[in-house]
Amino acid sequence: MQWLTVFNRESLESWRNFKWIWVPLVFILLGLMDPLTTYYMPQILDAVGGLPEGAVIDIPSPPAAEVLMMSIGQFNMLGIAIIVLISMGTIAGERKSGVAELILVKPIRYFTYVTAKWMNYSLICVTAVSAGMFFSWYYVSLLFERIPFSHVLTAAAFYSLWVIFIVTVNILMNTLVKVPGVVAFLTIAFLIVLQIIGQIFQHAANWVPSLITSYISEVLTTGQVPKELWGTSLVTVGLIITLLIMAGYTLKNKEVV
Repeated sequence: MQWLTVFNRESLESWRNFKWIWVPLVFILLGLMDPLTTYYMPQILDAVGGLPEGAVIDIPSPPAAEVLMMSIGQFNMLGIAIIVLISMGTIAGERKSGVAELILVKPIRYFTYVTAKWMNYSLICVTAVSAGMFFSWYYVSLLFERIPFSHVLTAAAFYSLWVIFIVTVNILMNTLVKVPGVVAFLTIAFLIVLQIIGQIFQHAANWVPSLITSYISEVLTTGQVPKELWGTSLVTVGLIITLLIMAGYTLKNKEVV
């Protein structure tokens, strides 16, 4: 009951800030960007001009799964920045303003406070990413080649784990510092380091959460889930739980104001 009260408060605040509206819209635009620009690239180049007279633009059509992966690449760049920015002050801002102190003296358990905020932002971000992937899939299937919806649904489910992991890291950083800008910096720096580790040591550390994106390309192409993706997903779930426990413990043992 206490958890639902805090969660409903967070959800209502997100509705009032229109996060449930504009965040999915941004991800939908990101999902549409690559399919449309890739398909209409010859017309765009022709309209821009600058080509010799009589020149013929013949750009081979890329595989449908590759175009959809381009959209996921947009999520991994601009999308991650949006996720970090919308949640960077969810706890840090309230700690800095003193609102957290008023809430936590009611009393509300620290873990309840942390997980309710985590669930609210996880739902927003997973909904936004799912909407973006759906619209990208629709236009890829319309303009290029149809990808079975079951493949996209499976890929979206696994990619959502990566999104939830990002939210979890951000929540943890919120409990460590009180300045939202520093929270964003620490979160992005942590994710960059994680992606570097995943790229450099992929042969040895193929369970790094950032590698989920590279593994789901096989899901989109064949519909099969590689064993590396299963292992990485299990590790990611374990890390999410661990980071949430750390966030609750950190907030409880740090000065609230």
